[in-house]
Amino acid sequence: MALVLTLVALFPGFVQAQSAPAAAAAPAEVLAKDMREEIVRIPVTVKDMFGRQETRNVAITIFRPPGEGPFPLLVFNHGRAVTAKRAQQGRNRPDVAARYFTAKGFVVLAPTRIGYWETYGDFDPETTGSTCSGMQVEGMSMAASDQVLATVEFAKTLPYIDASRWVVAGQSVGGLTTVSTVGRAPAGLIAGINFAGGTGGDPDNKPGNPCRPQAIESYWGSLAKQAKVPMLWMYWQNDKFWGPDVPKTWHKAWLAGGGKADYVAFGPSGEDGHNGLNADMDHWLPVTDEFLSRLGFTKPGIVSRPPASGFADINDVAKVPVNAASQANYQRFLGLALPRAFAVSDRGGWGSSTGDYAVGRAIGNCQRFGASCKLYAVDNDVVWTGK
Repeated sequence: MALVLTLVALFPGFVQAQSAPAAAAAPAEVLAKDMREEIVRIPVTVKDMFGRQETRNVAITIFRPPGEGPFPLLVFNHGRAVTAKRAQQGRNRPDVAARYFTAKGFVVLAPTRIGYWETYGDFDPETTGSTCSGMQVEGMSMAASDQVLATVEFAKTLPYIDASRWVVAGQSVGGLTTVSTVGRAPAGLIAGINFAGGTGGDPDNKPGNPCRPQAIESYWGSLAKQAKVPMLWMYWQNDKFWGPDVPKTWHKAWLAGGGKADYVAFGPSGEDGHNGLNADMDHWLPVTDEFLSRLGFTKPGIVSRPPASGFADINDVAKVPVNAASQANYQRFLGLALPRAFAVSDRGGWGSSTGDYAVGRAIGNCQRFGASCKLYAVDNDVVWTGK
């Protein structure tokens, strides 16, 4: 209660998730118990490119590692859906990536910026103008970055966070937000991670040909003069928003302006590499892990594939240490395509996944309800040892 009173004093608009009004027909949301997921809201004041100023409540999703800390902070920023889909864009909840970052020892705060989810409607501080040829990026970048800095100020009120050491990260417009924040050189910031950052893309009508890429090139080049911390930039070859070459010009401008950033170009991922954050974890995880290790964050965060144990045949459903109902789910798992993974909990529960980073996703799907989980099977091998 004392913490809530303190937050109300520092942030008069602060409310706990439980007291926020819910949509009339919205089903109850299941939060990730293993990361102590919660939602808070703080008031933030921003301006749009026309000078209109508004104060709205920004919802922040919190993910925490085990223990009481204090832990270093990572602020993770979401992207921006194309106009036709933005009204349906929900809460910023990067739970799969957050499991990696919390395993590394970070508290992850993921703000849902003004103009999205609950605050979608009459005020959009991230508008860039009405035409592609006249797109302006400075105003929307600063409005988004202001919300990052407000999130960090809020983090300073939480006893389990050490806000003197924080990392900013994000995907798409969240990556642009990340670059803009690094360019402002705020206190305590130690690094930035940019997943496919930019703005102005039109993947349906102009794939790989974004609006005014030179605007970002010029703007980021100027921001780099004040940047002080190292960055990691990751882009995918078949990104339908920017294409394979435009981001390289942005990176070149950043370096020319004095910024520091490793640039990693991954090969194609799925139908649109712009979604590489979610669909290509097998590639970006080791790159990010190496980057964070250079900064001193060496705690293991990637779920690795155990060797085959010989405990049982992969098709022996009766040996799976779960209840009878869950054994039926294992039977369905056996029909999944490779790569695949199946995890079991100490409470008789389970979780499975197929595709990219199947081992980590299976553990996450199992643990999110608060249980402790281990891998039972990966691909065609049983890896469970019985312990």
